This record gives sequence, C-alpha cells and structure tokens, in this order.
Amino acid sequence: MKIIVDAMGGDNAPLEIIKGSLLAKKEYNVDIILVGKESVINSVSRENNLDISDVEIINAEQVIETDEEANTVLKKKPDSSMAVAFRMLAQNEGDAFVSAGNSGSLCVGGTLITKRIKGIKRPGFAPLLPHFAGGCFMLIDAGANLETRPELLLQYAVMGSAYMKNVMKIENPRVGLANVGTEEHKGMELQHKAYELLKEADINFIGNVEGRELPYGKCDVVVCDGFTGNLILKTYEGTAKAIADKVKNLFSKNLKSKLAAALVMSDLKKMIKEFDYNEYGGAPIMGTLKPVFKAHGSSKAKTIKNAIKLTKEFVEADVIKEISQAVK
Repeated sequence: MKIIVDAMGGDNAPLEIIKGSLLAKKEYNVDIILVGKESVINSVSRENNLDISDVEIINAEQVIETDEEANTVLKKKPDSSMAVAFRMLAQNEGDAFVSAGNSGSLCVGGTLITKRIKGIKRPGFAPLLPHFAGGCFMLIDAGANLETRPELLLQYAVMGSAYMKNVMKIENPRVGLANVGTEEHKGMELQHKAYELLKEADINFIGNVEGRELPYGKCDVVVCDGFTGNLILKTYEGTAKAIADKVKNLFSKNLKSKLAAALVMSDLKKMIKEFDYNEYGGAPIMGTLKPVFKAHGSSKAKTIKNAIKLTKEFVEADVIKEISQAVK
C-alpha cells in the first residue's frame, strides 16, 4: 500500500512529518511517498540522522500556508505539495493522502481534484474524539461546510456509520444529532427536518444529543452543521488540554502534591492518554472518491504515525465502497 504524505503541511513540517512517516513505514509496513521541497526534505533528514533512502520523494516547490484561502490549492499554487499530492492521488499513483496542512485547501482539493463519491453532495470533515467510556466518537461535520441542509446531515450519518463499523469495528454505531436538548421538538428548522430524515434512515439513530453527553460516550457518530461541529471540536480540545494542564500543576505544586502524584501516576497517565487526540492521529474527509486524511496542524511524529495507521485501516476496510453502497 502506498500512502502519499504532505511533507510540508503543518506547524512542525517537515521534520515531524518525516519522523512520523518513517515510524509508520516501519511499524505498519506501508510504502511512503513524501511530497514537498526535495532539497529541504533531504537537508532536514541529514541534519537529524534520518534514513530516508527507502522513501520516495516527489518534488513540489510551493507550500500552502495555514492562513491562505481554501482555493489556493486549485489556482494560486498548482506546484504546492498539497496540489501535487492530490493530482497523484487522482491519477492512482497512491492509495491515500495524509496532510497536516491547510484544512480548507484539503477539503477543496479532496472535493474538486479527487472528486466526490457518486451521490455525495458535500464531503464533511470528520475527526475522532475520545470519551471517558474508553473509546471515541466521530464528529461530522467539524468545519468543512458552515451552512448545510437536512439531507447533508443524513449523508454524514450514513458515512459516519460506515466508518465506525468498518474501521473502528463498532457493530451497530449509535448516531446522534447535536442539539440544544434531547427532546424531539428542540432546535431550529435544520434540526427538525434532519431529525425526521435520520429517524427513517437505515441507521441506529438514537435521537438528539447535548454537548455535555459527548464526553461520556452517549453515541458513536455525532452529526451537525460545520459551524456547530467546529465549535464542539475546538471546545473539546481546549477543555481536554486545560484539564491536563490543571492536573499537572496541581500535582507539582509542593512536596505533598508530588507524593500524592506518585501514588496515582499510572491512573493519571491513563486518563490523559484517553483524552489525547494524538492517539487517533487524523480525521478523514468523508465523501471524497479517494481516501484523504487531515492530521492536526500541530502534529508531532506520533500523531502523523497514527494518522497513517488510520488511513491504512480505512483503505483496507474499503470504506469508500461501503459508503457508495449505503448512499445507493
């Protein structure tokens, strides 16, 4: 299996991208194609004693920055690492694509260069978030489409269910509709119409879910518009980081705290690990005709490695075929 990796995407590129790719190649037995400035990739690898002799490198001289417009991947920077990688994916020169770069450009490239699955109106950004029950849930859409329609939420539910069943091995994924209350009449017109569609669909729809229920594993797939989803995502990540920082400060305050920490350290590490997004690595752009994964912009090597692992499992489970059949 060949995984195309954007070597220049993300805050810690290219070093952490290269390191994570090498870890994944060794651990998951995949072939890696690094796309980016070849001279920079070679120089950084030499400086950090990284052996990339067994990795294919495709040169791309331009880089899409995080603050650039989403359509940059189409017109302004056709020789960017992301644009070149998308064209390679569309031409079947790799089985999947992973990038920690510009989210908007990744969604645009996935939609317009690699194209959509037949029947899918708009792909959605679908990160996996951990919960206290010891697993994770998919949030879709988390920012690709700020405005949406009821039928799109239905498609997100179908795609999310296919992913959680085939990749995460959850037999009958529970689907919830993000809302301001659990009662059927809650929400606005979008939620009311989406509720009716989801209730009639061939999925395990459990009704409306509130934000406070998500950390406790209320459902396996949460569907919502991109505006709401992005707020949930950023709040969730920020709260998890704040809790981890608070616990760390609490147990390093004085000698008594440090002694107490020694007694519960293994449990603390387990809790922090459960809420660490790096454990899941990446989020698929659901609905594209080829597998496209978005890693966190601040990804370190571990995150990239885990993103490639999820990507490999996505390809092996033939999720795109499952989605195509479900949409039909």
